[in-house]
This record gives sequence, structure tokens and C-alpha cells, in this order.
Amino acid sequence: MKRLLYILLILFIPFAFSCKHGVKVKEPFIPVFSTYKSDTAKNDNPVPKNEIFYGILTPVEICTIFDRLGIPYNNATLNPVSNRDQYLSSSKASINTGVYGVDFGYLKVFGIGQQMIDYMVTIRDMCNKLGIPDSYLTEPIRKVQSDISEPDTIMFLMDAAYTRMEAHLREGGRESTAGLMVMGGWVEAMFIATQLVYNPEKPDPEVIQRIAQQKYTLTSLLSFLKNYYDDPVVVYYSKKLKYLKNYFDSFDIYFKKGDLEIDTTRQVFRSTGSKMTVSIETLNKIRDYIYKLRTEMVTP
Repeated sequence: MKRLLYILLILFIPFAFSCKHGVKVKEPFIPVFSTYKSDTAKNDNPVPKNEIFYGILTPVEICTIFDRLGIPYNNATLNPVSNRDQYLSSSKASINTGVYGVDFGYLKVFGIGQQMIDYMVTIRDMCNKLGIPDSYLTEPIRKVQSDISEPDTIMFLMDAAYTRMEAHLREGGRESTAGLMVMGGWVEAMFIATQLVYNPEKPDPEVIQRIAQQKYTLTSLLSFLKNYYDDPVVVYYSKKLKYLKNYFDSFDIYFKKGDLEIDTTRQVFRSTGSKMTVSIETLNKIRDYIYKLRTEMVTP
């Protein structure tokens, strides 16, 4: 489903990526956790290349893991729409427009109709606070009210709406507002992943891999936010994200020599697997820090 258009947010980020961002290529070794697939020499069919998105960790990716692990729907972790009236500052409204966008994507995966509408209306209300025309959300809301059975169409309309919102902010010289939206969305997606999917008592290799791979996104996100240091709120949260980055920098991800392709156009790695040195202790620190950061962001 086109990666569900990166759930509204990825078009905000003009990520430029190269191997300088920490991709390591070494001979295989024995890591703490391994998601590397076994050698295919004994098989008739080669292992297909996996695509690792180094953009935003989307709710679709998260919820695909939910489905595979048989984890039931749970919306208790989402930011309640009742908070929207309490976000009075522009920075809080910007951050939580990103948060609510990711929450909407989460609900869409499970087909929760009325709540989807509630979150879309909330996003529209947040746009009003930011001086963004609410007409950008009119068609997506009308569509989901009339025919919720067309998820691709709904997501296409929402993606178009967020693209227009981003363009509106840029034209008004308010790029930092778009940056805060992106940051809020990434933190919310990580929050969903670490609170609802990651189980430290019985860690799943795919979950570990998805979370660990966000070290690439975090590096790119910090580079993106650096463009808007004239905004003190951006500076404030960048410092917090740099602290989080220390945890990601404490482990490495390795790929076999000759088994890594980087597609900067689609923002993916292609390889048959990878190995990493991340520990449960580090993952728990990432989870706990994300929890504190997200709590601060959504608290009015």
C-alpha cells in the first residue's frame, strides 16, 4: 500500500543520506541480538533483499508487527482528542499536530471509523490554531464519513492535505513549525513501538530491529532540525533528542560486505539481513526516555 504514504509525515523531511550516517559493513560476528537470516547456500532460492526504511518509523510498520505477534488493538496509549483545546502555544499545537497525525494512522490500520473521524477533526482544529486553512482537511473528512472502506483513497487525501499544510507553512516562513510536526510524529511512532510492541521480558527480533534502525532516522531528524535553530523550542527539543541519540550511539548495526545497497531516492537500505550489538538494557533506556519525552510533549 505504498508504505501507506509514510503516514502523512515523510514528505516533510528532505532527508539526504549517505554511508557517513553510521552504516557499518563488517564480517559477521555474534551480536547480543541478531535479525540476520541464515546463509542461503543450502537453499535453492536465495534470500530476497529486505528493504529497511531509514525514514520515519510509521504506524503501518508498527501495526504490521502488532498483527504478526497477535497483539490486540489498544488505543489507551494514544493522545486523547480532549487535550486539543489545551494546546494554547504554537509550539504545542505544532508538535501535537504531528502526534495526532500518527495516532490517526494507527487507528486507520485497525479501521476504527468514528475515532478516525474524531482525530481528523482534531487535526483540523489544530490547523486552525496554526493559521493553516482548515479547508485542507474538508475533503478527507467528507470522504471518511461517506466511505470508510477506501483506506488508500483516504490516506492519499490526508497525505495531500499534509503536503499543502507544509507548503503553506514554508510560504509563510514558518518552516520550524513543520519541523516540530515531524518531530512530534516521530516521537509518537516510537512511543507506540516501545510501549505497545516491545516486550523486554520476551523481546521479538523484528521489533528490536525496527526500533534499533531508528538510529539512522534520529541522525537525519537532528540534521533537519538544525536548520531551524532560530526557534528556541526547536533548540530545546533538539538537545533532548541528542541525549536520546547517546543511547542509539552505544550500539552498532552491521551488514555483510557486498550485501548492502542504499537507495537514497526511496530512502531504503536493501540487504538480506543485519546484525546488531544492542542490549535489552539499552532498549529499556530508549523506551523509558521516549516515554518521558512524549509525556512532556502531549502534556498541556
